[in-house]
Amino acid sequence: MKPVKPLQPLTPIDLGAPCACQQKAQAAQVPADPDRPLTKREQRQLMLAAKREAQAKLRAEALALPDTLPSKLGLTAAVGVIWWNLYAHLPVMMHYATYQMFGLEQGSRLGASVEFFLYDTPKVLLLLILVVFGVGILRSFFTPERTRRVLAGKNEAVGNVLAALLGTVTPFCSCSAVPLFIGFLGAGVPLGVTFSFLISAPMVNEIAVVLLYGLLGWQVAALYTGTGLVVAIVSGFVIGRLNMERHVEDWVQNVRASGENEDAPELNWAGRLDAGARAVRDIVGQVWPWVLAGIAVGAGIHGYVPEGALAEIMGRGAWWSVPVAVAIGIPMYSNAAGIVPVVHVLLEKGAALGTVLAFMMSVIALSLPELVILRKVLKPRLIWTFVGVVGAGIMLVGFLFNAIL
Repeated sequence: MKPVKPLQPLTPIDLGAPCACQQKAQAAQVPADPDRPLTKREQRQLMLAAKREAQAKLRAEALALPDTLPSKLGLTAAVGVIWWNLYAHLPVMMHYATYQMFGLEQGSRLGASVEFFLYDTPKVLLLLILVVFGVGILRSFFTPERTRRVLAGKNEAVGNVLAALLGTVTPFCSCSAVPLFIGFLGAGVPLGVTFSFLISAPMVNEIAVVLLYGLLGWQVAALYTGTGLVVAIVSGFVIGRLNMERHVEDWVQNVRASGENEDAPELNWAGRLDAGARAVRDIVGQVWPWVLAGIAVGAGIHGYVPEGALAEIMGRGAWWSVPVAVAIGIPMYSNAAGIVPVVHVLLEKGAALGTVLAFMMSVIALSLPELVILRKVLKPRLIWTFVGVVGAGIMLVGFLFNAIL
């Protein structure tokens, strides 16, 4: 057997010696002689690079928002015209796309589901863009600090009403409303008043109202808004009457308002239009996946759930349907943009209005993630009181409208 030659340790020269690939790369990085004339290939590369840079600059200038108020108003008007034409022609375009472009059979379950999805997706997104832009402008008049000053020091009953009304113009989901809830407690706003805001902000917001108006009509939108405000006001008042401040976590009890923060400088109308555009970018950019998910669920129900099946489960005749709808809604997490399309289909399939409203309210106002976040602020007994009071109010709304409608 031939003896194996022992391995020799690498020398510093071996360790530092570059491989062939490294030598080639190093050679390519050697700077060219500045006095050497450029080759035709190098000249073409420089010309292409300069052309690409000029094109990128032109694109950036073309896409840049105008600076002056008249130009911003002109751009807003042009976008409004485009918005209106798209919205007005959606039914025809999506019907053509479903049955002509995709070749689906009219009257089939798949065709009904696809047409529902193709139609409702741009419709809901267009409505969202419009309302979020408008509310973005409106919100430029209301800063969190101004809101705290409005609520602090008010009579508790008046504070409940103001807090619920202010919640309607703040497009927060249940989780994002919690930081403001903490800020209100630290600023000395009464506990019941802060709960009125916490309930109203996600449940009765502009997205819910406008989508309900666009999909179900002004009567349902007004009904939902009115009952949602009543639930928020009464629930906050009841919680305030229970004197449960000791069940707020100690670290929140020790928070003291650190003085009035100065408000941001007053915006001009050009700045307010920019605020509306930023709201569209931020809010619609966050909620569009929920929109797609909600419409997809609604499309499946629309095409494949038999007529009358939901009427038997969620109809006004089944007394247990309202508490079951609330119990199902609480563990779910969605916002108005995601749940309204599902509500639309449930009503189309024969579900009772009161049961559907109770389901929607429980999903938006009593979500499980919200309760998890609130546990950092509130002790368990106060959290369960909050769930019980609001849940009872929501079920009362469901029973009431099932009985009278």
